[in-house]
Amino acid sequence: MSGQGFFVYRKVTNLEITIRKMSPELAEDYFDFFENRAFSDGSEFYPCYCTAYNMSKERFEAEFFGKWREYGSTDEAWKRALRECAERMVAAGEVQGYLAYDNGLVIGWCNSNDRLNYYRVGEFDFSDVPPDKACSARKGEIKSVVCFETAPGYRGKGLASMLLERICEDAKADGYEYVEGYPAQDGGYLGKSYTGPVKLYEKHGFEVFSRDGNNVTMRKKLV
Repeated sequence: MSGQGFFVYRKVTNLEITIRKMSPELAEDYFDFFENRAFSDGSEFYPCYCTAYNMSKERFEAEFFGKWREYGSTDEAWKRALRECAERMVAAGEVQGYLAYDNGLVIGWCNSNDRLNYYRVGEFDFSDVPPDKACSARKGEIKSVVCFETAPGYRGKGLASMLLERICEDAKADGYEYVEGYPAQDGGYLGKSYTGPVKLYEKHGFEVFSRDGNNVTMRKKLV
């Protein structure tokens, strides 16, 4: 069953993965994943709550960097400011995407929303946030996929494919014309393609639409 409810996959790995569309009601699961499993292998991306794509440069300064300085400009201040930003955005329904569960625990995430909900796409260094970039798409035309995160122990088992498959199915049902992804052609920032590798999109029928430096826009036509 898809849409707002559950979507269960059984794969050759013998995992039974349940995928749920993100909503404010799933906030506890969302934060539990990012704080306890997403970066538990010492990833350089910890702490992250996958909100950077939805924030304008002005908002970054006011709600994150300003608070970080107010709280003392320490590592703990950084974590606190990030967490508070994420809490506000999740509660307001600004953060959209899909959570993947195994036996009730979130073990994967994909950030996906209408293209107009993002101020930037593609990989970037969080310490040097790119400027806001306008998009000429109309609302309801392009569903964007901007980030994947999988818990250690579940990587390489096809979880990103399951999430992308679900996104394309829901986007088509919702009347979108295209789904877009934004992989890095050299394999990704720090060698970790958190936007998903090119081959993932190719596997699901995406084609290169444009290039911007190291970032590639890959698009799949749905209708």
